[in-house]
Amino acid sequence: MFCPKCKAEYREGFYKCADCGVDLVADPPPQEELQYVDMVEVFSTYNRGDIAFIKSVLDAEGIHYFFQGEGSAMMVGAGAYARLLVKADETNRVREILQELGFL
Repeated sequence: MFCPKCKAEYREGFYKCADCGVDLVADPPPQEELQYVDMVEVFSTYNRGDIAFIKSVLDAEGIHYFFQGEGSAMMVGAGAYARLLVKADETNRVREILQELGFL
C-alpha cells in the first residue's frame, strides 16, 4: 500500500497515511521525471521581512521561486544578499509584481 501524496509505503492492513491522512492505493505512484529549469535572478535583499513578504505574495500567485542564500549565516554576519530566482518564463510577471509592491 502506498500514499499517493507523500509516496510512503505501508504494509498490508493499513488504509490511511499516518502523515497525510489520505487513503492509500495498491500501486506505487509513478515516478516524476526530473527536468532542468532555467532560473533567473530578479531581486536581491538582506532584509528577512522583505523575503517573507515576497514569498507570501509569490505563493499566493502560484509562482515557483527560490531564495538562494536566505538561510545563510553570511546574510546576518556579513550583510550578504539573498537572491530571488524564478523560472525564466516568469521573470516579467514577477518583475511587474515586485514593481507594484515597490521593491523595484
